[in-house]
Amino acid sequence: MIFTETKIKGAFIIEPELLEDERGFFARSFSQEEFQKYGLETDIVQCNISYNKKKGTLRGMHYQVPPFEEAKIVSCTRGSIYDVVVDLRRDSPTYRQWYAEKLCADSYRALYIPKGCAHGFQTLEDNCIVYYQMGEYYHPECARGMQWNDPSIGIVWPVPVMIISEKDRNYRDFNA
Repeated sequence: MIFTETKIKGAFIIEPELLEDERGFFARSFSQEEFQKYGLETDIVQCNISYNKKKGTLRGMHYQVPPFEEAKIVSCTRGSIYDVVVDLRRDSPTYRQWYAEKLCADSYRALYIPKGCAHGFQTLEDNCIVYYQMGEYYHPECARGMQWNDPSIGIVWPVPVMIISEKDRNYRDFNA
């Protein structure tokens, strides 16, 4: 696996190394040992799937607060998404910065999102499936969100937002 740190401290693009032959390919998508070499969380306690019918669907920006902060590994298993992470860690050198990566089923890449960061994505085509590996269980009492278009953060979304939940639409701007 190839780990490439993004501009957000502790967030990584993870690319599988494909071993190809006439049958197709084989690749590892997770290795506790390799994740630990980069100081990444390796406890996966829950996996989630998100199906999104329409291009322009936006989900986010979500996070959990202590004591149940969560690290995530996000990949797109059908279609393509614009995946966004925002650093909300006050002591981080990349505090209040954002990073986006296009994830698509054909690339097999994933984005590792560390604890203390908000996460969201926008679908770039119809019928997208997103797969999440979670380092913490969902705790509704610790679930939070921030406005997807917070002007102080300045996320640039690639296509017009066509579908967004009322809950996500009504989050407030992030005020630290």
